[in-house]
Amino acid sequence: MDNPDLAELAESIIKDFIVNSTENSQFWAEPLVGFSNGADPLFEAYKEHVGPFHMTPLEIFNKAFPSIRTEANQLTVISWILPQTEEAKSDNRKETLYPSERWVLSRMSGEAVNTKLRKHVVAFFEKSRYAAVAPLLSPYWERKVSDRYGLASNWSERHAAYASGLGTFGLSDGLITPKGQAMRCGSVIVQLELPITKRPYQHHRAYCLFFSEVKCDACIKRCPAGAISEIGHDKIKCRNYTRSIVKKSNSNMEGKGCGLCQTGVPCESMIPVIPHV
Repeated sequence: MDNPDLAELAESIIKDFIVNSTENSQFWAEPLVGFSNGADPLFEAYKEHVGPFHMTPLEIFNKAFPSIRTEANQLTVISWILPQTEEAKSDNRKETLYPSERWVLSRMSGEAVNTKLRKHVVAFFEKSRYAAVAPLLSPYWERKVSDRYGLASNWSERHAAYASGLGTFGLSDGLITPKGQAMRCGSVIVQLELPITKRPYQHHRAYCLFFSEVKCDACIKRCPAGAISEIGHDKIKCRNYTRSIVKKSNSNMEGKGCGLCQTGVPCESMIPVIPHV
């Protein structure tokens, strides 16, 4: 049975951790939170589209808790979006080759906060005697290669967020959310039926202006690696750039990204509106 009180409580502890906790003094703005059921057909569809290695919520839960018997529809995926601060976006918007120092800090130290948030959410449910697991912190999460999409993993935080009604994918592979695509995401799977978030879209590209009559190419122009084109995002070019050029420019970056395609674009901080022409 759905438990709206626990859903509201889960959302409040996620937001409180980011907004009021000393763990997050400068990295993230107020989060968005969404919920999807473990039996949502999308999770099985990911196996078909990404690869058979992509785990469903039930598969991850069963690996984490082999002694607990449960069904997919008894699980809820709690997803969240951590929007970049206005300061971080402003700094990175000015750059054309390397990420700004503030962006690097949010990508590295800020993601450490996201890791603590995952643990915080799991601990909350465990204290309430509900089994919970954060897929990216489990020993079962690993990087994979998809025959169709190349570099991938067996659980994607962005795909979980899409299933949870939090956004759709852009040409650059970023997730465009109501707070834009300058963000990070996270998720936890809990053995508890919570009210799901209705997806306000019908297509996985619904919010991207490139796939409208506008044919926006802002992220193509923003990418210093030439990794984004009209046919999509070249993950190899992107990775090579971040692991060589960007890493050499800032040793703290560890080749983890640059985020230029997430800033200085119409979908930086919102779902872009198609202009009337």
